[in-house]
Amino acid sequence: MDVQGFTAPGFEAVAEVFARNFERYDEAGAAFAAYRHGEPVVDLWGGTADPSSGRPWHKDTLQLVFSGAKGLTAACVLLLTERGLLDLDAPAARYWPEFAAAGKGRITVGEILSHQARLPGVQAPFSTEELLDHQHMAKLLAAQAPTQDPRAGFIYHALTWGWLTGELVRRVDGRTVGALLAEEFARPLGLDVWLGLPDEEHHRAATTLAGPDVLQPHAEDDDPLLALIRNPLLTPDAPALWNSAAFRRAEFPAVGAHVTARSMARFYSCLAQGGELDGVRVLQPATVELARRELRRGVASLWGSPMAYGAGFELRTELALFGPPPDTFGHAGAGGSRHGAWPSEGIGFSYAMNLTRADFPERRPLDLLDALYDAVHPCDLAAVPSRHPCKGIPNRGAIQLNWAPGGR
Repeated sequence: MDVQGFTAPGFEAVAEVFARNFERYDEAGAAFAAYRHGEPVVDLWGGTADPSSGRPWHKDTLQLVFSGAKGLTAACVLLLTERGLLDLDAPAARYWPEFAAAGKGRITVGEILSHQARLPGVQAPFSTEELLDHQHMAKLLAAQAPTQDPRAGFIYHALTWGWLTGELVRRVDGRTVGALLAEEFARPLGLDVWLGLPDEEHHRAATTLAGPDVLQPHAEDDDPLLALIRNPLLTPDAPALWNSAAFRRAEFPAVGAHVTARSMARFYSCLAQGGELDGVRVLQPATVELARRELRRGVASLWGSPMAYGAGFELRTELALFGPPPDTFGHAGAGGSRHGAWPSEGIGFSYAMNLTRADFPERRPLDLLDALYDAVHPCDLAAVPSRHPCKGIPNRGAIQLNWAPGGR
């Protein structure tokens, strides 16, 4: 595998793990990046961006990261709380009066951010065109009653989270989340991240692929809650939508971000340092702490896996899906992407790939995060237990590594 990019001294093993992911897990195309104390220490990419044409993954290839978008959107919401335009403890209907319909008048902004709004799906029928129309979907949710199923008190709102938060942003600020993200975060920090990809940038987007068992066959669910949360972006014909100009163009706050791993790592590096990077402050330290303040922790009733949320960000659980440090936070994306911060280590990281998988836990990002942790905390492997985060890298044969150790 021809890996491009660079690693800082001491981080070379991360590149080896990145390269071996292609043979271990049949990676198609991917990128992984990390910053430490505001400086890049890993910036790697390789593989194929579009298998049908053979187009390789380039330094500036953009990847759809699905729910990786939620971390970007959460930062936009938190900026508005910092400016006094939103209050996490206030009812959402204070800012969006129509939302009070059907018994939702007491649902708070914080409950929406932490997946406690009891609106995990849209009950009214909608077309694909309507799915990409933010205001239409927000209107449907404003009229909908929260489900009374006891399992829905804390349940992941895969798509609806974006229409709910996005409408709150629009109501108090006047801008869409995509516009706010561009003006308040992307441009000041020099980030190549997009919610609503301009047509002139579509040529840089990788083709997102569905791996085994990712897509769900069309079916009728006897369980009303399962029927409500069935994701229209995981149907058998969904990949055509993922890669369409209409989807790329749409501002989809929950699942529509197109990014480079480099820029997502830079974004989380900024958060790891309290909201400032290279002399540019985008959030106050207290706002970043608010982002990490636990709002709800529990077990997903339908899947039995632990969940923990702050103000829109995933927090660490016993599964350690964002790496070994206890203060990790960030957001994963469907199919395997992983983006987050280790504040105690001053690290921001991002893994983006175009081959989605249904594996859980997903080993591709976890192997990279273990290697990243090892680089920050080198240890004597002979002196630590086998389950210690420090893990040796097995010799899996010769791999062509064209990254530049110690350089850019």
